[in-house]
Amino acid sequence: MITPFQSLACPLDGEPLQRDGAAWRCAAGHSFDIARQGYINLLPVQSKRSRDPGDSKEMVAARHRFLDPGPGAGPCQPGPYQPIAAAVSRALLADLAPGAAASCLDAGCGEGYYLRQLAAAAGERHPLALLGLDISKWAVMAAAKQDKRANWVVGSNAGLPVQTGTLDRVLCMFGFPVHAEFARVLRPGGELLLVDAGPDHLRELREIIYPALKPERSANPRAPDGFTALATENVRYPLQLAGAAQITDLLAMTPHLYRASAAGRARAAALSALTVTVDVRLARFRRIAASSAPTPPDMPPLI
Repeated sequence: MITPFQSLACPLDGEPLQRDGAAWRCAAGHSFDIARQGYINLLPVQSKRSRDPGDSKEMVAARHRFLDPGPGAGPCQPGPYQPIAAAVSRALLADLAPGAAASCLDAGCGEGYYLRQLAAAAGERHPLALLGLDISKWAVMAAAKQDKRANWVVGSNAGLPVQTGTLDRVLCMFGFPVHAEFARVLRPGGELLLVDAGPDHLRELREIIYPALKPERSANPRAPDGFTALATENVRYPLQLAGAAQITDLLAMTPHLYRASAAGRARAAALSALTVTVDVRLARFRRIAASSAPTPPDMPPLI
């Protein structure tokens, strides 16, 4: 059962936001309209580093085509990253008592695929209040069009528009983690799930588009300040990509599209089939109580 998310904060002064008809307002009078698609833009213009930050409309469309083949794909084709989504849902729901309400933020939600999978996995057993946040308005717009169960917000991980100490779970997938902000919005005992690419993730594709691969990163990430490490899980499996369109969408939804040279992109575009390794690491961390760790400062006002 999905319940409304009620812990939004004004991105200008950090004060709680209250729903007022077709807008959210704080006590100081700052008002943010709900778009017709159902999302809210809580990214102040002074927080933007470009006119249109985050993933482009084309990247969002490619990600949606790749991740969610839709009902026409049939029951035998649940989606190329379904094993990752299932592992993420298990990790986020772990240790939640049946029937206990919980709030969860997907910080860098993209077009909402993983929150939709989490909502389905929770069912009626775990009442959840879900918030999907992304700096790309195109991603948030696509997420809001597809699913009304979560609240969808355009915002930045650098200044989360969420009240301090109100969340039970924070998810950050292949994104830009801001650990101090994650610690601020989580309750003591709340959990952070960081999902990153492992050393072999899409190795076969990267070997085609790059002249050489970067050295591998450490396999054991240390706990960020304010957190203690819990379990780490690896999801690894071969994935067969059938057709140039699927290969193109996979490349288009990753930063590799811009990091590769024109020659590398051309080599990928010439492929008609490819088997790649999916290698993803899920690391869980628990928020330490304030008496056990320094308390992050409150979200500073931007005006």
